[in-house]
Amino acid sequence: MKKQVSLFSALSFCLLLGWIVACSEKEEPTPEPTQLTATDFVTQLRAPIGFSLDDKGQLWVTEAGTGKNDASIVLITPQGTKTTVATGFPSVISNGSIEGMSHPLYKDGKLYVLHGISGTLYTLEVASFKSGDAAQSLASIKKEDVGTYIRSLNLTTPVNSNVFDLTFGPDGNLYIADAGANAIFKRDKTTGALSLFAKLPDAATKVEAVPTSITYDGTKFLVTTLSGFPFTAGNAKIYQVTTDGAVSEYKTNFTMLSHLTLSKNNKPIAIQLAEFGPTGFVPSTGKVIDETGKVLISNIMMPTDIERSANREFYILSYALGTIQKLSY
Repeated sequence: MKKQVSLFSALSFCLLLGWIVACSEKEEPTPEPTQLTATDFVTQLRAPIGFSLDDKGQLWVTEAGTGKNDASIVLITPQGTKTTVATGFPSVISNGSIEGMSHPLYKDGKLYVLHGISGTLYTLEVASFKSGDAAQSLASIKKEDVGTYIRSLNLTTPVNSNVFDLTFGPDGNLYIADAGANAIFKRDKTTGALSLFAKLPDAATKVEAVPTSITYDGTKFLVTTLSGFPFTAGNAKIYQVTTDGAVSEYKTNFTMLSHLTLSKNNKPIAIQLAEFGPTGFVPSTGKVIDETGKVLISNIMMPTDIERSANREFYILSYALGTIQKLSY
């Protein structure tokens, strides 16, 4: 009997000890940010539009260039070292801004890059590319015409297309947000065929939605919108799109949203490009906000992309200043 009691006591002790160790090793929950602090990371980028983080902590950045057909893709290491991956993409100056390159997306050794004004999807093989390597030849990069199909659907009057951002869905297909057609398109992972996935409603009467980013949060797509001219405060929205393509409003009453990322807890963290005044975009009126509209940091100069890099850290890009900053809390 004593032996049985001893064995039972020993077993109970082991189970209790294991529970204590498991509890002590359990990761503490990460709180949502209430305020962010910015530190400089990279400067002297040429009208950067977007970036994508790979599994090595490297950033793949698209630069619009100077408007002289010199748009580029740049690799930035976690230490801030820059390497040109490819250059010579079309870029033009339109209405005082430099246009051409759109957002990139890294996955499994490939970089998918949209080019808005030419309606092109580029696919770069970058699994073996490293900092310091020679730039890839533009002629060797795979490209697909996506603009012709989109324009053929006549979704806007006048017909317009500006493929701007992209993400992968749970089915492995690529989903493309078009800021000109105000719609989301699906690219089949096997055939590359395009199809209309969702059409966004106008932001207000005779005011186009203008989608600027698309993210899949594990259950649905979230799409930020700039809202069209005159860029009225409160017109921008975050839409949610089901995997069947049904569109509804997720959160409203924003101003000129230019991108979105997800917190550690899968909550949207969005950026406001700027406020629009009588003479145009008001300098340093960009912001980072949560899904309720709470301002996490202000006085940002025309941010066009944000991505979470750690539990409590984000990268944010300024198109106007040509910089990337780290945001932390």
